[in-house]
Amino acid sequence: MNKSGRLLAVILGAVTVALIVIGTLDPSSTALAYAGGQGLVPSSSTPELAVRDLAAEIGMREWGRAYGSLANKAEFTEQNFQNDLTGYYLSLRTYATLDHFQVRPLHATANDAEMRLVLYWSTVVGTSVSTRDLHVVRDGDHWDVDWPVAKKPDVPPQVIPVNYLRWDVIYPGAGDDWGEQNVEAPHVRIVDMHPVQRAEGVVILGELLNEDIVPAYVSVNATLLDKEQHPIASAGSFDKISHILLPKQVTPFFIIFPNAQLSDVKSIRMTPFSTLVPASADPVIAIDNEHLNPVPDPSLTGQVINQSGQVVNVAHVLGTFYDKSGQVVWVAGEYLDRALLPQTPEAFDIHIPEDLARDISSERTVVATYSERGEQ
Repeated sequence: MNKSGRLLAVILGAVTVALIVIGTLDPSSTALAYAGGQGLVPSSSTPELAVRDLAAEIGMREWGRAYGSLANKAEFTEQNFQNDLTGYYLSLRTYATLDHFQVRPLHATANDAEMRLVLYWSTVVGTSVSTRDLHVVRDGDHWDVDWPVAKKPDVPPQVIPVNYLRWDVIYPGAGDDWGEQNVEAPHVRIVDMHPVQRAEGVVILGELLNEDIVPAYVSVNATLLDKEQHPIASAGSFDKISHILLPKQVTPFFIIFPNAQLSDVKSIRMTPFSTLVPASADPVIAIDNEHLNPVPDPSLTGQVINQSGQVVNVAHVLGTFYDKSGQVVWVAGEYLDRALLPQTPEAFDIHIPEDLARDISSERTVVATYSERGEQ
C-alpha cells in the first residue's frame, strides 16, 4: 500500500471511531441529526435548520427537547404542545409515527422568517398529512421557532337528549362471539356493481344495502374469472366501506386488484357477507357545507359535526360519486386523524381523480365512526 492509501485508511478509521463514539455517547442526538437531514450535529444556524431540528425531535418523540427549543414556550405547557401534535383524545394520531417531513421557506428577513412545515404521519390506515406555517425568529447566533398551538376546543356544558334507536343481541353464553353466528344472517344485497380499469389495476365499485330489519356487520368479496371461468384473483372490501349497517342503510364498497387487467376478465363473482351484531343509531354525525370542487383540483369538501354527547375517536368519511345516469363512478374516503368532539365541526377534503371528475354529476356522503365503546 502506498503512502496515500495508508493515509486514506487512517482517515477513514478515525472517522469511523468518531462516529461510533458519538452514537454511543448520545445516540438520540445522532439519530435526530440524520432524521432532520442535517449531517451529524443538529444546528439552528438558519431558519430552515431550526425547523428541521424541531421536526426531527418531534419525529423522535423527544417532547421535552422540542418544547424547550421553542421561542414561545411560555405561552403553553409541554403537555399542550404534545397534545397539539398527538391529540387531546384517543385518535389515529395518538399512535401515529412521523414518517418524514418537508420544510419550505416562505419569506425571510435578517431577523425573522416564515417557514412551512409539512408532516407526513404514518397511521394504521395510511398516511395523514398536516401542515403548519411557522414563524422563526433570530436569537443571537441561532434561530428559534414560534409554535402555533391549536387550542383545545371548549365544549360548553349542555344536556343532549338521548332518543336514538338501539339494537341489542342476547347471547346464550359469556363465551360467544361478538357477531352472533347461531341465527340467520341479516339479508343484504348488492344494488350496484361496476368494474373499472385504473392505472393501479382493476377496481370494483358498488353499493350494498341492508334490506333487513336488524343491524348487520357487512363485507363484500370479489373474484375475477377468466374466459374458462377459472379464478384469476380474489379480494375483499376491507377499506372504503361502512361495515356496520343499520336497517335499510346503504354503504359504498371499493375493491382493488393491483396489476390486474380488465381485458383478461370474463366475469366477476360477487359475494356479500353479513353477521348480526348489536348496534345503535348514535352517534349522529351531520354533514354540512358539502361542495364538489371542479378541476384542476377536484375534491369533495365539507364538515362533519358530531351531534351526540360522546367523543368519537375515529371518523371515516366516505363519498360515493355518480354520473348522470346514477351509476357509481368512483368511491373515495378520508379518515379524520383527530377525535370528533360533541358539537364541534371538523373539515374533510376527499380527493377525486381528475380524469373522472367531469363524469360526476352527484354524490352521497356517509360517515363510519369508531370509538372506545365500539364501532358504528
